[in-house]
Amino acid sequence: MMHHNPSGSLMVSRKALMWMAGTLMVATFLTASNVHAYPLTPSKDNYKLALHKALMFFNAQRSGRLPRHNNVSWRSDSCLRDGKFTDTLNDLVGGYYDAGNAIKFNFPASFAMTMLSWSVIEYSAKYKAAGELAHVKDIIKWGTDYLLKTFNNSADSIDRVIDQVGLGNNDGDSENPITTDGDIFCWMRPEDIDYIRPVTACHACSDLAAEMAASLAAASIVFKDQKAYSKKLVHGAKTLFKFSRNERGRYSFPGTDAELFYNSTSYWDEFIWGAAWLYYATGNNSYLQLATTSGLVKHAAFSKGPIHGALSWDNKLLGAQVLLTRLRLFINPGYPYRETLRRFHNEANTIMCSYLPYFTTFKRTKGGLIQLNHGKPKPLQYVVNAAFLATLYSDYLEAADNTKSAGMFCGPSFYSIDVLREFAKTQINYILGKNPKKLSYVVGFGNRFPTHVHHRGASIPNNKIKYSCDGGWKWRDTSKPNPNTIDGAMVAGPDKDDGFHDVRTNNNYTEATLAGNAGLVAALVALSGDKATGIDKNTIFNAIPPMFPTPPPPPASRKP
Repeated sequence: MMHHNPSGSLMVSRKALMWMAGTLMVATFLTASNVHAYPLTPSKDNYKLALHKALMFFNAQRSGRLPRHNNVSWRSDSCLRDGKFTDTLNDLVGGYYDAGNAIKFNFPASFAMTMLSWSVIEYSAKYKAAGELAHVKDIIKWGTDYLLKTFNNSADSIDRVIDQVGLGNNDGDSENPITTDGDIFCWMRPEDIDYIRPVTACHACSDLAAEMAASLAAASIVFKDQKAYSKKLVHGAKTLFKFSRNERGRYSFPGTDAELFYNSTSYWDEFIWGAAWLYYATGNNSYLQLATTSGLVKHAAFSKGPIHGALSWDNKLLGAQVLLTRLRLFINPGYPYRETLRRFHNEANTIMCSYLPYFTTFKRTKGGLIQLNHGKPKPLQYVVNAAFLATLYSDYLEAADNTKSAGMFCGPSFYSIDVLREFAKTQINYILGKNPKKLSYVVGFGNRFPTHVHHRGASIPNNKIKYSCDGGWKWRDTSKPNPNTIDGAMVAGPDKDDGFHDVRTNNNYTEATLAGNAGLVAALVALSGDKATGIDKNTIFNAIPPMFPTPPPPPASRKP
């Protein structure tokens, strides 16, 4: 049933009709199914409790000289010589270790910070209600402070960016004694690393630079009240984005560590994502014009990579589409952006429909976990991002609608936003323990959780004994539980049969990552607290000047 609002506009109802026309392809893209969502309804307080834990994972991943309030008893200062032996940018101390190793990868770390910033911009009131606003901002700043060290942030133009500190693959490096020890080969506490860690720079890395730009631009909105810092972040974001556009190339070219660990499919999605965030950070229309350029959009659409319909550290297209759908719903700038924004809106809507349990675009495990990466290992990183976007999208629709019937069309059928939220809750509840294993996949949450997390610092006793590179292997290989609990770490997750092996040496099950935990944090805060709190509708638009849409050009006159 469609309702008119008092102003006479149809809002979601009229948009729904547009979607109905624009998403008739859904009828073929999505096939009706009888799959039922796993029926779970834990209290909202569980989401807050899990949020407290999930944020602590970032404290455990800190590199460099730790603050007094870090509150992870088994961690201390580490890798204080990072960058010391490089020609330029020789202070690379700080930042975050990526996962269970001590490598600092800028690509996934930047994405993690972007996601955390996005969640703060939208849900700062919920963070405040949970008592975690200062904490999450501190986590973001620790990340952005480090990113600012990895390029010449005071310059307007640059020719290089640091993309990695540490070594993953040390094959074929026997002639170079500096790299005989590697951060994957060695099993050591970061505090005990005594070898020189190589630094990798790139000179044509559009994907990395644009993601870093997105990260700094998003953070500049988070820190808008710290004017000098926010200005510094915006300047850095502009410089990085200019570099990304001028020096084209993928950062993960063949033969690099990046190709092995965080291979980027393309840079077109980062161009749209980075431009969108810079538009919100600066209000400069040139960024919006770029983000909505039809050629760029086509390239991004054809370069989605192996994981379609999911936001991830590799593919940001869906994130950018949802982010710019926000603009369409609340400001609707019209020509010349109208058609691309409508396309983004339709495509985002189609993917949101595909998440619902009534359709079979994505399979589900018997326990109800959506298989966004089609049964491959490490599924949870994709699931948490989908849960965040589904909740956020539903909040957008509700905030844009003046009736009590906010929702969306999937083909000919209309679905309430409550269905989207239920999808998100179902998936997060699965991760928090409502699954066939009755196991929480977030360490420290619930009664049962993994105790053999693939993590060097957590698995080696903090007993003042220094274990060598291979001396720590006994702690990697032991069947005993980790001596240190890495609170809040969301492990990689179960397999397509809901199976899980709590084995330290199998990182397909037991490793946690920055990018995965950032998505978890975002989803948890979105679902936490009172639904009526909703999003912060206006903060993200603060830099955007009043819009007076340009009318489309008149049709060409016909000569007789």
